[in-house]
Amino acid sequence: MAKILGVGGIFIKVKDTKAYTAWWKTHMGVEVSDYNSMEWPSDNQAFTLVSPFKNETDYFEPSTERFMINLRVDDVSGMIEKARAGGAKIIGDINDEGYGIFGWFIDPAGIKIELWQHN
Repeated sequence: MAKILGVGGIFIKVKDTKAYTAWWKTHMGVEVSDYNSMEWPSDNQAFTLVSPFKNETDYFEPSTERFMINLRVDDVSGMIEKARAGGAKIIGDINDEGYGIFGWFIDPAGIKIELWQHN
């Protein structure tokens, strides 16, 4: 049965991605990855990250929000079908990137949701 396993990450638009993560590292003691994201591993499968994107990114489109939520799921296809049945706008096709399977939809509040199934 398709279900959400947890939050994979929160992606936010910022003017200067390097300055943003540098602030968190300097002032809050957060480790910054080689990908310029702040990650908190928990159990070798689940982890949460916050990742800044440049203001000009089109990755959050068609949503106009400054953030996007990534959810870890056990079955992207099944979750996309649940979203579709609930009236969500499905964005693009399901993609297997080798390190995970991804799908996207716009929720009722207009927020882009990215679904991630770890390979």
